[in-house]
Amino acid sequence: MSSLPIGDKLVGRPLDRVDGVVKVTGAVGYPTDVTLPGQAHAVLVQSTVGAGRIAAIDTAAAQAEPGVLAVITHANAPKLGDAPMTGLGSAPRFPLTDDRIIHYGQHVAVVVAETREQATSAARLVVVRYESEKPAIGLDNPHAAVVHNAWGLEVRRGDTEEALGRADVRIDETYTIAAETNNPLGLFATVAAWDGDRLVVHDCTQWPTMARQALAAQFGIPEENVRVLVPYLGGAFGAGLRNWGHTTLAALAARLLGRPVKLVLSRPQMFSSVGHRAACRQRIRLGADDTGHFVALDQDSVASLGIVEDNLSAIILSTAEAYDWGSVATHDRQVRQHIPNPGFMRAPGHAECGFALESALDEMAYRLRIDPLELRLRNFAATGGPAGRPWSSNALRECYAVGAQRFGWQHRTAEPRSMRDGDWLVGYGMAGVSFTWYAGACTASMTIDRDGGAVLRSAATDIGTGTYTVAAQLTAELLGLPLDRVRVEIGDSDLPPAPQSGGSGLAGALAAAIQGTARNLLSAFLETVAADHRSPLRGRPVSEVAVTDGRIHLLGDVSAGESYADILSRHGLDELTAEGSVDLASAAAASAVAPAGAFAAKFVEVRVDEDLGRLRVSRVVSAVDGGRILNEKTARSQIIGGTVMGIGMAMFEDTVYDPDTGRIANATFGDYLIPVNADVPDLDVVFVGEPDGFNASGVKGVGEVGVVGVAAAIANAVHHATGRRIRSLPITIDRLL
Repeated sequence: MSSLPIGDKLVGRPLDRVDGVVKVTGAVGYPTDVTLPGQAHAVLVQSTVGAGRIAAIDTAAAQAEPGVLAVITHANAPKLGDAPMTGLGSAPRFPLTDDRIIHYGQHVAVVVAETREQATSAARLVVVRYESEKPAIGLDNPHAAVVHNAWGLEVRRGDTEEALGRADVRIDETYTIAAETNNPLGLFATVAAWDGDRLVVHDCTQWPTMARQALAAQFGIPEENVRVLVPYLGGAFGAGLRNWGHTTLAALAARLLGRPVKLVLSRPQMFSSVGHRAACRQRIRLGADDTGHFVALDQDSVASLGIVEDNLSAIILSTAEAYDWGSVATHDRQVRQHIPNPGFMRAPGHAECGFALESALDEMAYRLRIDPLELRLRNFAATGGPAGRPWSSNALRECYAVGAQRFGWQHRTAEPRSMRDGDWLVGYGMAGVSFTWYAGACTASMTIDRDGGAVLRSAATDIGTGTYTVAAQLTAELLGLPLDRVRVEIGDSDLPPAPQSGGSGLAGALAAAIQGTARNLLSAFLETVAADHRSPLRGRPVSEVAVTDGRIHLLGDVSAGESYADILSRHGLDELTAEGSVDLASAAAASAVAPAGAFAAKFVEVRVDEDLGRLRVSRVVSAVDGGRILNEKTARSQIIGGTVMGIGMAMFEDTVYDPDTGRIANATFGDYLIPVNADVPDLDVVFVGEPDGFNASGVKGVGEVGVVGVAAAIANAVHHATGRRIRSLPITIDRLL
């Protein structure tokens, strides 16, 4: 599908969010805000053991409570179908499938009542007796099953063992990261209602099309009979990329009762119900010659996995193309445990891999007595992809140069513990970032009506990233309309299908679809006047016209044209609509270049109180190559938000599982630490590079690249400040004393 070129009157500008006013004034309806006539309320009952079986479940007392409408358990729940596989794995196991318990906090019953308070009170009266077993917890549990290379991501290029053997300098270290839990501000909620065999669900999903497919398969109805609505989402960070059990339970309860049902997770339930970043350990063996050029890398990755489910572990996904390693081998293992199934958390795999690789590179730089920045420049990867094709774009060198200059890297003294400010030890650290390219198939439609306004429609979502805004900017730019004459409708599975808001791929895919759709709509207008002797556009192809101020006109002659409204009115049409689709993944497979994801360089200054072990991040500079930046303000916000998450990963976040029971010991904001304002300094962000050459829109996507490399840069800065090499996250005070 050919596309219109993108101008710069609106695109790229740091415009305010088009949905900003309705959000800050409380006019937005999130899934938790949905209230339907006759709505009942559901509350979950969760397992208090980590493994075993339900021996008996007594619901009599709960059912006798005022207002209670139903108590659904495995004993009375109808059998549901299996949700289809997606590119990210299978749907999590339906929690009421049978009497088996596979993790602490598993949903074992759902109580439905007239009010949430009644359902909550009754849920406490459900008595469950278990035949418990010792749960398998921990990456080193000898009773846990190990899955090898489940996703076929391992890479072997050259003889790494031979190359490591002849390396002048070698690193052989292990890096560990604790499990982290997605904690969006908005609690996940589902409101489900049936009308005969048609199901309408308001849900906290990042992928309406996937949710629709899953629910249709589970309830045995056609996909077109399911509508999933999520016009706004109070954050997700990857938690909304799977169809979780509570969503299906809400739909099941609504079907059994014949009335709408609303189910809202509590904050503790969020820890066990919607995924988390898996705990992982990586052994990095890196060899270099005495000039600082790498000769081999061997990366062995092991991550946690649910006991019966699968989930993509992307830790080794970007390793092979990150640097010019010489020979490279990656190994991928997942350890099955009795834990809530891991899911996706911002930059899944890349954030974990970035910590290990970039820490190892820093260690190598010290061994070689080479500046850490110079070491990365010497091993820059000029090609990418399995076939070693040239990058479609790569401004990583510019990221290094611009970031270092803005940060003042040249003022760094090489020796650890050599920089001070009063009682504080000062350290500088940095990391490079190469993010994997991704884009799914995407369709959009556009309509222009007699008033001259446009509507863009797609089943994409806005999870806080600014999709509404950039889609409106791009549509307005391509159609020559003011921004306030464009309305964006997204977050509805009945709209043209779109990929998930995840993998940093939605912006590029949607932008390309919008480009093609705008061209098709412009063609539709020109076809309408193709034989119209009254039109100055008669017989003109798209290549000979431009659009300005709601008018189509000849190139180079603004006066020779007419408005959209005039064309529609003269031809007795209320509106014209066009649709367009792109499949960038198919195009990538046949491309002569390697489609490039975002690149970045992160520079961090930390301060460590030598006596008290207090660690403070005092400065962060992020230089990012994100291709074409559709909105400088929203893109900057994404990098800032990702950087804050990187600070959390480095210094605070640790989901703690009791090794005896599998219970999450810190499933509240009082116990699970996340960064607050006092932990976050002013964050400097600069964008470099040009629009990408593979995607006609030039967009790469920056939703996740902000978090990658931050933890490594902090750990590297801590080493520079203190001389202590921390290889396990989070970095806590006890490790610095």
